[in-house]
Amino acid sequence: MLRVPEIKLSLAQNERQLPEILSRTLGIRTDEIREWSIYKKSIDARKKDMISFVYSVDFQVDNEDKMLKRLSKKGVIKAESISFKYTPIAEKDSIRPVIVGTGPSGIFAGMVLAELGYNPILLERGKRVDDRVRDVEKFWETGILNTESNVQFGEGGAGTFSDGKLTTLIKDPRCRKVLEYFVEAGAPEDILYVNKPHIGTDILRRVVSNLRERIISLGGEVRFQAKVTDLIIRDGAVAGVVINGADELETDKVVLALGHSARDTFEMLYHSGIGIQQKAFSIGVRIEHPQEMISRSQYGELYTHPRLGAADYKLSGHFDNGRSAYTFCMCPGGTVVAAASEEGMTVTNGMSERARDRVNANAALLVNVTPEDFGSDHPLAGVEFQRCWERSAYEASGGSYKAPAQLVGDFLVDRTSKAFEGIEPSYKPGVVMTDLRKCLPPYVTETMKMAIIEFDKRLKGFARPDAVMTGVETRSSSPVRITRDEELQTNIKGLYPAGEGAGYAGGIISAAVDGIRVAEKIGNWKGGK
Repeated sequence: MLRVPEIKLSLAQNERQLPEILSRTLGIRTDEIREWSIYKKSIDARKKDMISFVYSVDFQVDNEDKMLKRLSKKGVIKAESISFKYTPIAEKDSIRPVIVGTGPSGIFAGMVLAELGYNPILLERGKRVDDRVRDVEKFWETGILNTESNVQFGEGGAGTFSDGKLTTLIKDPRCRKVLEYFVEAGAPEDILYVNKPHIGTDILRRVVSNLRERIISLGGEVRFQAKVTDLIIRDGAVAGVVINGADELETDKVVLALGHSARDTFEMLYHSGIGIQQKAFSIGVRIEHPQEMISRSQYGELYTHPRLGAADYKLSGHFDNGRSAYTFCMCPGGTVVAAASEEGMTVTNGMSERARDRVNANAALLVNVTPEDFGSDHPLAGVEFQRCWERSAYEASGGSYKAPAQLVGDFLVDRTSKAFEGIEPSYKPGVVMTDLRKCLPPYVTETMKMAIIEFDKRLKGFARPDAVMTGVETRSSSPVRITRDEELQTNIKGLYPAGEGAGYAGGIISAAVDGIRVAEKIGNWKGGK
């Protein structure tokens, strides 16, 4: 296949016209194009009155080398791809590897190990996704928290209650393999090529269930409500795990595919002598605006065009106090959700369904924090830092799982909010209007103020006085890194940290890729050519 970038279509043009436009652009006949497919698709909205879609298109022709030489001056390149085909290997250990956690890193480590013929055992402390959804919805409606089945814990990990974003900054070719796995499990095919792919939390739940069934069909096993409470270590190597404080499971390979909220597991690992380091992360709030305002700001008067959908944004800045702030996990047409996993603490996150058709848009507005802010050199000091501000948020909202909230206009002048004005908060089980300075460090609120004013210059309306800020968001990434060597193992042989909770990823795709890399290492897989 050959690939041509920068093929533009107006909003009025249809993708079925791509071969004709390709023919005109390259100066070749349409009958010379034997096959074609979209490789990438993005929106160019720099000129609000001339919004267009930009495509990279793969196409097949006869005499490919000759055609490539002829068209190279027009930007045409050979569409090289790396194949990640995992087939059962001839020789492998008889002891089955164990994967702790079924978030993205655990699921995809399990998928690859299953395809390699290792028959992995996946242990998940929470429940299967359908049961988990019921527990989460009960929490949102009643404030009754299940500490083992919530937005953080359960099949699919924290990403199951999110926008299902599949964007990443990493360039690993395995990213494409992850997307292909998702499509095979029922995700929309457009995630293979759109610039900012997302599945949506509603569809992602079904996809996660299908991925589990695929692992089982290949000889793997998935156990729910199976919390790993200890490691069995002999002579500097892992020999097994203890489940729910009682049952022992023998293994010589354990993938620690932990979520970023597995705080009790971090403590167990620390007391077991596993190397753990502090890691920088970010904290802040969720900020909500009308989705209509965001779409109009990004797309101008064409914002209602059905082909454009709900607009998103991504903003960042570095400020005079030495701190940086940025928006994170922006959820167009979504909701702010209660994401606590421990009693007496309030945590927020954002979520969108595939349609992204809710009234509000929300994003995390975060400020960086570093180990110097934690007040201790203990490896788990970042965890305690998170707990401190989550507890403060719980107390600021009256000792319930309602969340503290403040209007942007009040926040900028240090005034306690009394009621919302026009923009209704989407957070369940509800909000308590207050002063967010009660539940965030002063340097965080100071930086957020500067960021709001600066971001308003780039996104008109970002600082509108009635925008709602809901706190606190503390789980942007893991507060620890479980150290590993070039063989991806800890100081204990056979113990493989992977994914976001272990400190090696930041989102669904990068966590999945890291899980795949660990599985390849365990299987001594030499493919990828």
